[in-house]
Amino acid sequence: MATAKGKAKSAAVAPAPTISEEGNRRGDIVRAAGRLFREKGYSATTIRDIAGAVGMRSGSPFYHFKTKHDMLLAVVLEGIRDIHAAVEVEARKDSPPRARFEAMLRAHLRQLLGEEGRDFAAALLHESRHLEAAELAEITALKDRYEAMWQALLKELKKTGEIADDSRTARLFLMGAMNWTVQWYRPEGPKGIDALAKQLAAFVLR
Repeated sequence: MATAKGKAKSAAVAPAPTISEEGNRRGDIVRAAGRLFREKGYSATTIRDIAGAVGMRSGSPFYHFKTKHDMLLAVVLEGIRDIHAAVEVEARKDSPPRARFEAMLRAHLRQLLGEEGRDFAAALLHESRHLEAAELAEITALKDRYEAMWQALLKELKKTGEIADDSRTARLFLMGAMNWTVQWYRPEGPKGIDALAKQLAAFVLR
């Protein structure tokens, strides 16, 4: 039988959280970190802020990430992979190049201009200076693979006469135009994402 002293000691010391208690909250942590990095900046965001945003105890995120730095890397890498996956679905369809181009534009903008996409873009644009050289190289490799899909499609569009230029410069102009929308697009504005994609496609295609 436990003594009164033993009971008091048990009540005073809270047990450490376990993985089973917290569940698999990695995705929640990444989303919260991305939002807070956009709102407050990476340097001003604390682990306590991130834990609080997902209703976790302050030490619990460390079951999923060693450091806040690892969370930043996850926000950027997963953002790139999510856009790649969404656009690749359209790129693999057996449809005419023009239709694929328009569908890929829509997929890219839907992913980028959604709440989580804007968080990812802010982290990539404004906070990636905190990442290390090897991590930036990994990000560049992912971006290169993603842009290779667009380069291949531009070549198809030139063959069908629907664009005049399929050069690397043309691709960079296109990627810049799509990605910069995150700086000025407002969800409450008069133009929806699909309408914006259609207008951008009309700028590029003959």
